[in-house]
Amino acid sequence: MSTTLASLCAAAAVWMLLTPSPAAIRLDRLVPPQTAKPFSSVKTRVEALRARRTLPHRRRMSVIELCDAMAAELAAGRTPDEAFAAAVTVLDPDVSKELLNLPPPPFDHLAELANRPGAEGLRLLAACWRVGAERGGALATVLDGLAIALRDEESQRQDVAVQLAAPRATARLLATLPLLGGAMAAALGAHPLSFLCGTLPGLACLVTGAALNLTGLYWTRHLARSAEFPH
Repeated sequence: MSTTLASLCAAAAVWMLLTPSPAAIRLDRLVPPQTAKPFSSVKTRVEALRARRTLPHRRRMSVIELCDAMAAELAAGRTPDEAFAAAVTVLDPDVSKELLNLPPPPFDHLAELANRPGAEGLRLLAACWRVGAERGGALATVLDGLAIALRDEESQRQDVAVQLAAPRATARLLATLPLLGGAMAAALGAHPLSFLCGTLPGLACLVTGAALNLTGLYWTRHLARSAEFPH
């Protein structure tokens, strides 16, 4: 009987916590829909951060598309400058904006953009373009081969990233285990915070453990990036 009563009380407490009060319901009816703007601004910030994080990949794909498009325009009889101007307009908007701001001749300034993450292929494009402009030759064929090589490299990079997903997740999980251990010790009444923060041996353990944990995360990230970007 006592167990049933305790279960009913717990269910009632959960229902009271989860169910909004009549005052809150009336307030929701009175507040206009514009109050959702903070959530939309947060969503916009998250999307901006996500776009910034994927920008290197979008740059690499845009360089490949640029080589393909320039090769097609050159095969149609356009000059390299005309082919570049036409190809840039169909790229990712962020990358297109970067390339459209280049002063003429473009191949003299592509190396500057090649220093940005994901734009390394522009350096090869500039070299091919410069050789084609100075010595002549079938630039369209060269750009076709460059696009194929960059596409194969990007495909290999994506395969490596997929294979590294599990080790990265394992490293993050191992990094959180000390926090979980401290929480379990606190739940058992061991008072780990008072030991770690209030005694010299505890401070030594805390500093040493945090340093080793951060070092392990850094080294794991370094190894993963070395495998993903070998050059």
